[in-house]
Amino acid sequence: MVGPGEQIIISREIEATQIPAGNKVTLRKGMAVRITQALGDTYTLFTDQGCMVRIEGKDADAIGKEIPKSAQTSSTQDAHLPLEKLIENQLRTCYDPEIPVNILDLGLIYGQKIVPLPEGGNRIEIEMTLTAPGCGMGPVLQDEVKRKIENLPGVKETDIQLVFSPPWGPDRMSDAAKLQLGML
Repeated sequence: MVGPGEQIIISREIEATQIPAGNKVTLRKGMAVRITQALGDTYTLFTDQGCMVRIEGKDADAIGKEIPKSAQTSSTQDAHLPLEKLIENQLRTCYDPEIPVNILDLGLIYGQKIVPLPEGGNRIEIEMTLTAPGCGMGPVLQDEVKRKIENLPGVKETDIQLVFSPPWGPDRMSDAAKLQLGML
């Protein structure tokens, strides 16, 4: 078992997303990396070339980790929960790649709305922001939220919008997030 910060040699070529630019890069077999964050179903790595990147859980085996049980679907024990709670649970599995706090507690979710569709099912509308407007990881986080919400029972459509007004600030974080980050 490889611990956080321990050097790992990548066992096969994998695609990663450069942080904070959001560009796709290829990590080659034999490259040295260190895990800086392993939360939700993603890993943040620091490469031997000085870059921070994020990889999806499906590639965990390439860094000596078990592929995590997908956080994309709710468990059968959650089937009785209202859709609002299922959405909240999924949002808590999405993490900022540089801050070890989920996007809900970080205060990046500005609003969510469940709209029943005439043909059945629901459309989920979410407004979210970023800690910095120019962050290239916005579309990556937006896609992750979309993918996870679309896999919930009863969800037929999603509309995940990035908004920047009002600007995000640490005051939007939950007390639990502030405590976790040593801000309380």
